[in-house]
Amino acid sequence: MAINNLPHTPNARPPENRSQAYSGKPTPDVLAHWARKFQPLPAPLGEAPFRHNLETALPGIGEAAAAAGKLVFHTVGDTGPIVDNSYLASVVNLMQHDLQKRAGEKPAFFYHLGDVVYTHGRYEDYYEQFYKAYQAYDAPIFSIPGNHDADPSDNQNTLDGWMAFFMTKTPHLDPIAGDAPRLTMSLPNVYYTLQCPFLTIIGLYTNVPEHGLLGLAQQEWLANELRDAPKDKAVIVCLHNPIYSFDDQHGGSPLMGEALEAAINTSRRVPNLVLSAHVHNYQRIEKNIIPNQATPFLVAGNGGYYIIHNVVSPEGAVDELTAARLIKALDRSHGYVEITVDEEQVSGRVVMVDEVTGEGHDFDRFNYTAKAVVLGEGEIVKLS
Repeated sequence: MAINNLPHTPNARPPENRSQAYSGKPTPDVLAHWARKFQPLPAPLGEAPFRHNLETALPGIGEAAAAAGKLVFHTVGDTGPIVDNSYLASVVNLMQHDLQKRAGEKPAFFYHLGDVVYTHGRYEDYYEQFYKAYQAYDAPIFSIPGNHDADPSDNQNTLDGWMAFFMTKTPHLDPIAGDAPRLTMSLPNVYYTLQCPFLTIIGLYTNVPEHGLLGLAQQEWLANELRDAPKDKAVIVCLHNPIYSFDDQHGGSPLMGEALEAAINTSRRVPNLVLSAHVHNYQRIEKNIIPNQATPFLVAGNGGYYIIHNVVSPEGAVDELTAARLIKALDRSHGYVEITVDEEQVSGRVVMVDEVTGEGHDFDRFNYTAKAVVLGEGEIVKLS
């Protein structure tokens, strides 16, 4: 089935060359889903400030990364294959090939940007959409929840399925895994910091409402984690709802822009990279948060869900309200991103799948500084 002919009626909002959607004007799709309201957060599994060391899942990764001089990992979101699993299968197949690279070059883990399982993240759907899909992917999988992971169904509470894999007291083999064994994870909370060699990953849970919503406790936590992040490591902020997006279905989120803006101004620390999904395509967007230095915002929501969202602005387009610039974009293929971090750079390789042959090709490559980016005295930034 050709992606362009899939049954999907795009919403013509926001208009061309706008990177954020109009606030307070939900789409008809949103209005049709009564459950898309802020959902209460489950109790944390760990203690604040909810930090999880990569060594827990990968003993010895610190020494291995130090020997290689870098850390490599996969990332993408919106993977749940509810209609046609061939798209996800093609993506995972290429990711598996990356795991065959020599030590130091192969990705150490997969950081999922949310919407692991569609459409309500139900526990019983995890075998087909997660365990079976990643059966041959021999590396740990971390995640932040997406809105579909958290949207409750008639017989399950919000995040029941996600928590059954990602937030268990003791890693174990869940019976639903069947013939695709993968031990569960013990992440400390639905939002948490992953402490890695060369890198700190701050993962947010943006809840269910369109454009996302953070409670006060998570907002304060974000500012504190940015403030306390080691200055000798890069910082990546991950959130399911993008701050900027030049698409025709969701657009970027002014609410998420305001949340990160407040956290940066409070902490004085600027992320080296912001990763998001939710919009089903790939976009690399830059914003000069500080003068003369671009901060990259990636939308990587083309991980396997069958519907693709259109990009409505040409590469190079600049939103006159936010000054966000669309650098690179593709809305006709599924794929994933491979991130490499060392002491100097945060680099990326974006792989797209040929939907006919299943072969992969590099669509985008980028390099940004891994050095700490800190606001100057009296400097205030604005994102939304």
